[in-house]
Amino acid sequence: MRIGIEGQRLFRLEKHGMDIVAIELIKHLQQIDVENQYFIFVKDGTDDDWYTPSRNFHLIRTKKAPYHIWEQLILPREVMRYKIDILHCTSNTAPLWITTPLILTLHDIIYLENFRFVSYQSTAYQLVGNFYRRWVVPSILKKTAKIITVSNSEKEIILNRYPHLNYKLFVIYNSMADDFLEIDKSRYPIIKRRYQLPNEYIFSLGNTSPKKNFPNVLRAYVIYHQSTPNPLPLILADEPPGDIFKLMSVHIPDVVAKDIRFIGYVKNTDMPLLYAFSKLFIYASLRESFGIPILEGMAAGTPVITSNTSSMPEIARDAASLVDPEKPEEIAAAIHRILKNQIYANKLIIAGKSRIEHFAWIISAAKVLELYKVLFSEIKERKSNRFMRKLEKFYGKHKAKKKS
Repeated sequence: MRIGIEGQRLFRLEKHGMDIVAIELIKHLQQIDVENQYFIFVKDGTDDDWYTPSRNFHLIRTKKAPYHIWEQLILPREVMRYKIDILHCTSNTAPLWITTPLILTLHDIIYLENFRFVSYQSTAYQLVGNFYRRWVVPSILKKTAKIITVSNSEKEIILNRYPHLNYKLFVIYNSMADDFLEIDKSRYPIIKRRYQLPNEYIFSLGNTSPKKNFPNVLRAYVIYHQSTPNPLPLILADEPPGDIFKLMSVHIPDVVAKDIRFIGYVKNTDMPLLYAFSKLFIYASLRESFGIPILEGMAAGTPVITSNTSSMPEIARDAASLVDPEKPEEIAAAIHRILKNQIYANKLIIAGKSRIEHFAWIISAAKVLELYKVLFSEIKERKSNRFMRKLEKFYGKHKAKKKS
C-alpha cells in the first residue's frame, strides 16, 4: 500500500492536541509496519525534531499556504503526484474534490453543535477554523470511506446527528506520549528555573477556547484562594500573560492575581515535569472528545480534577475527581479535598496509574493499520468486481455477435 498521512501543522513550533495525536500515530506506525510505504504531507516549518526517517516513511514538505488553501488545493495535487492508494486526514477535515479513498479522524463535531463554543472569547484563528469545519465536514462525511473517532462518547454524539455513518465509524482511543511513562525527574531543576516555578503549585492549562472553561477554573481558584490561609499558586501553561482576565470577564482580586502565573507555551518534552511536580492538575472543560491531558496527569503521578461531562468520565473513570464544570464551587471543593486529604490524593494517584494501562499508542496504531488494510482490501475487491463485470459485458457482446 501507498498510504498518505495529512500532517499539515506538524512542523509548527507550538503543537497542540490534534498535532500530537498525528505525531504519535506516525511514530508508532513506524515501529509496527516496515512493509507499506507512507507519505507524510506537511507544510514546511522549523520544528521537525520529532521525526526520525525510516526506509518506508517519506516526508513530503510542501510550500506554506493558508490552512484551507493547503488542504483543498496543495494536498490533492501532492496525493496525485505520489500515487497514493489511501489518504488519512488526521484533523477533522479533508479535501472535498479528491478521488483517492479517504480515512478521516473526526476528533469531534463541537463546531457543528451550537455557537456556545464559538463566541467572542474565541480568537480570530479559532473562529475561522470553526467556520471552515462547519462548511467542510458535512460534505466530507458523505464521501469518506472510513471514519475514526476517539471515544465512545463522541461516537454516540456523531451518530445522534449522522446515524447513517454507523457502518463506517470506528472508535480508536488516543493515549499519552511515551515521555510520560518514564519521567526523568533529575531534569526538574532545569525546568523549574526555565519557567520560574514555585516549590509547590496547582497546575492547569490556560486556554481562551470557550469549551476549555477557563473562566470557571479562574473563579474556582478565587474561591479556593479566599478560603484557605496559605493558598498554593496557580501555574497556567499555553496562554501568554497579558489582558486575559478582561477577555475572560472574570474579576480577579489583586491579592489572588499575584498568585496566578502564566508561563506561556511549554515544550512537549518539558510538560511531563510540569505535571509531575504539581500538587494537582485541573482539566475542567465543558466538552471534550477525549482529553489527553487527563491521562498525562495520571501518568505523571498527579491527582486530577476533571469534568463529569462528555467523554471525560469515560476516560477518567474513578481515577479522577469528577466535578460539574459549570459550578466553580465544586471545582474549588475538589481542590480543597485533594490538598487537605493525602489519603484521598494517594488513592487518585494509584487509580490513575492503573487507569493509564488501558491506553497505549502502539495499540491504537495497530488498530489504525488494520483499518488501512481493511479499506485497501475493499478497494481491491471493488476493482476486481468492476473488472469482472466489464469482462462479462465484453464476452456477452462477443457471443451476441457470433450468434448474429
